[in-house]
Amino acid sequence: MRILNFGSTNIDIIFNVNHIVLPGETISSSSVVRSTGGKGANQSVAVAQAGGYPVYHAGKIGPDGLWIKEKLESKGVNTDYLFVGETPTGQALIQVAEDGQNSIVLYAGSNKEITQEEINQVLANFEAGDWLILQNEINLIDYIMERAHAKGLKICFNPAPFEESVLSLPLHYVDLLVVNEVEAQGLSGITESEAALDSLTGKYPGKSIILTLGPLGARYGKDKERLSFGTWLVPVVDTTAAGDTFIGCYVANIAKGETPQKSLELASAASSITVMREGAMDSIPTPEEFDLLKEYKYKS
Repeated sequence: MRILNFGSTNIDIIFNVNHIVLPGETISSSSVVRSTGGKGANQSVAVAQAGGYPVYHAGKIGPDGLWIKEKLESKGVNTDYLFVGETPTGQALIQVAEDGQNSIVLYAGSNKEITQEEINQVLANFEAGDWLILQNEINLIDYIMERAHAKGLKICFNPAPFEESVLSLPLHYVDLLVVNEVEAQGLSGITESEAALDSLTGKYPGKSIILTLGPLGARYGKDKERLSFGTWLVPVVDTTAAGDTFIGCYVANIAKGETPQKSLELASAASSITVMREGAMDSIPTPEEFDLLKEYKYKS
C-alpha cells in the first residue's frame, strides 16, 4: 500500500504580530519567516513523520519553488510527481498572533494549473487499496476523485478552504471526510457540531466522518458509530498546520491498520505538539516525540 497526496504546495511568508491586523490598521511584525507550506505539503509531511507507508506528494510549483522539492524530500516525502510550471508557486501570507491564532491570505498560483494529463500520469502509478489525500486548494478535484475512485483508491478529502463549489463535488466517492466546524456547517447546513456530524453520517452512509473541534478534540462518525478523543492542555504558540498534522497522522495510522479510536488518539497527540511550536511543516512531530505530552493534562 502507498499513500498519494494530490495537493497544494505553497511558499509561506509568516509574520509574527501582537494581534491579527484589523481593517485599516497598520502594525509592526517582530519577525518574518519564509518557509514551505500549503495544506497538501503539510499533510504529506505529517504522513511521512508518522511513519509506515511511503507518501508521494503530487501537485505543481513554479520556477520560484524548486527549493521546496528538497525540503519535502528532507522530510521523507517523495516528490516524483511534483510538476514544475511557469506560473509562480502558490503563496500564503500568514499572521501569527501572540496567543497562537493565525490569519491566512492565499494566492493559488500554480496549484490551480494542474492538467488532466498530469493527473492521469500520476494515477497510472497507483492501484486499488492505495490511499489518496485531497484538499480544496488545487483545481480539477472532481476529475481526480472520479479517476481515483475508478481505480479503487481510498479517498480522504478535507474541504478546506470551504467554498460553495465543494457541494458539487462527487463526495459519495470519498471514504474519509475530515471537516472542522465551519466546513461541517457548510456541508450540512447545521450550526450545532454534533447535529452536523449526525447529518453528514446520514447523508454519506458507510463513510467515515471526522469532525475536528480544535481545543475540544475530535469526533468520529460512521453510520451509527460514534467515537471521540480530547486533547492535551498545552501552551499554544502557533496553530498553523495543526489540522493538517491531524489529517496526515490519522491517515498514516489507519493505513497501518490502527483502529479509528487509536488513530484519533495519535493524530490528536501530533496536532497538540504542533501547536506548541512555531511554523508549519517544521512543527510536525514524529511519534518518538509524543512523550512530551506526559507533562500536560489530558482533557476529554
